Amino acid sequence: MSRYSIGVDFGTLSGRTVLVDISNGEEVAVSVFEYKHGVMDTELPDGTPLGVDWALQHPQDYLDVFMYTIPDVMQKASVTADQIIGVGIDFTACTILPVKADGTPLCFMNEYCRRPNAWVKLWKHHAAQDEANMLNEVAEKRGEKFLKRYGGKISSEWMIPKIWQTLDEDPDIYYAADRFLEAADWVVWQLTGRETRNTCTAGYKAIWHKGEGYPSDEFFKDLHPAMEHLVDQKLSRTLHPVGTKAGSITSLAARLTGLKEGTAVAVGNVDAHVSVPAVGITSAGKMLAIMGTSTCHMLLGEREKEVPGMCGVAEDGIIEGFFGYEAGQSCVGDHFQWFVENCTPSEYKAEADARGIDTHALLTEKASALRPGSSGLVALDWWNGNRSVLVDVDLTGLIVGMTLATKPEEIYRALIEATAYGTRMIIDTFEEYGVPVSEFYAAGGIAEKNPFVMQIYADVLGREIKISGSPQAPALGSAMFGAVAAGRMAGGFDSIQEAAKIMAKVKDYTYRHNPENTATYDRLYREYRLLHDHFGRGGNDVMKRLKQIKKEARQ
Repeated sequence: MSRYSIGVDFGTLSGRTVLVDISNGEEVAVSVFEYKHGVMDTELPDGTPLGVDWALQHPQDYLDVFMYTIPDVMQKASVTADQIIGVGIDFTACTILPVKADGTPLCFMNEYCRRPNAWVKLWKHHAAQDEANMLNEVAEKRGEKFLKRYGGKISSEWMIPKIWQTLDEDPDIYYAADRFLEAADWVVWQLTGRETRNTCTAGYKAIWHKGEGYPSDEFFKDLHPAMEHLVDQKLSRTLHPVGTKAGSITSLAARLTGLKEGTAVAVGNVDAHVSVPAVGITSAGKMLAIMGTSTCHMLLGEREKEVPGMCGVAEDGIIEGFFGYEAGQSCVGDHFQWFVENCTPSEYKAEADARGIDTHALLTEKASALRPGSSGLVALDWWNGNRSVLVDVDLTGLIVGMTLATKPEEIYRALIEATAYGTRMIIDTFEEYGVPVSEFYAAGGIAEKNPFVMQIYADVLGREIKISGSPQAPALGSAMFGAVAAGRMAGGFDSIQEAAKIMAKVKDYTYRHNPENTATYDRLYREYRLLHDHFGRGGNDVMKRLKQIKKEARQ
């Protein structure tokens, strides 16, 4: 009897499940569920308005992913529950929610459902920037050494600023919450019936360190007196390494999903991190970029180094035995989509419609005919702030060089090039601080579907780019960890390295850089770095001043 594992990947707009044959890594069935509520960034389901930079989600959407996609893949593949030995789950991060002691989200309760801070705060929720700024000030004043492990700044996207925002804005929600936890851990709780927190999200998003644990109670007290005992009262000091078993499918979860009661469930993981072994990376020096609405850059190292602007470094955070580094860009696919939706002339849309192609395809066709540098444009990729290496969500976008002769496809290409420059900035920073990058891999929707973008990246980076063999790399990685959670005795594996030898895959082609194009992009990249440092490192804070004026005008 063939044996399978299931990987469930919770993204920004949808959740997807893959059913994977453990013997060869073949993805025999895929199912995608679009979140009914999507990203709530203007109002709650009842119409309650949200402020600037809010991004919330509805936890019912996550349960619906389980309820729809898992039975769907089993039906598509004619696979029975007896054949499935393990389930792995990954999630966007930091995505957190407040819950009661039994796991009930506060937003499910009538007394709290109209209050924004009771809902899931998505990874790209940036409304806790004030709290992040104050946290960094307190940490610097106290000389907290953890700051250097996170590139010198804790981001507003991470857990502690988001919790502190709840306390600042709605103390009733803070005190009503028995637990604050990552959505990754909450969905695992729904399957296993018990709270199980993972070391990956704690290490990268909650200032936890394998050797030192969380910051001291005194640090949290200096943030706010009510937070002195935050870790013991509303978080947990009991954490479980990735690749271990969180528990088993309960009878309730079996009814929800169609899985067999007792099926192994892996400890929760992060979508970007779980993708690393899915492309076969199990050694140091190989960077994986997961390219979608945003991009996460994952890198294994042999030592713990302090690199400015990285999102974090965690021992065993990705794969046991290595220090896992994370960096990222907050706006990539979103960047291109914004332009298409808001800046494309009507005649371009009409041409695309007449030819039966979408606007992205038309702009790609026109932009691909341009030579590097021919537009005279260079852009900064900060349409959703900067994650790495500046760690500043108050930075905004910029395009330099436009004239009355500038065409839409030139702007479109410049925006794509800007994201490639941002990735090169991340690589250069790692190498400048002693963490080598010898190989570059890419996964995600853009890597899978857009050769034009990937060739630009190869030319800008001056590197060969290897592509994930799976269009669902996070879900495949989760399925691999599900097989590890089940263990060899159940037909799985004893380690993720073993699983990677059998189940990981890359495509049989790569993107190689054009030396002539790379030479031009080297010149453009130097201009990008000048703009990057001028506007991002204090040379001119006009972006922040404008954002403050915007905030005041909307109050």
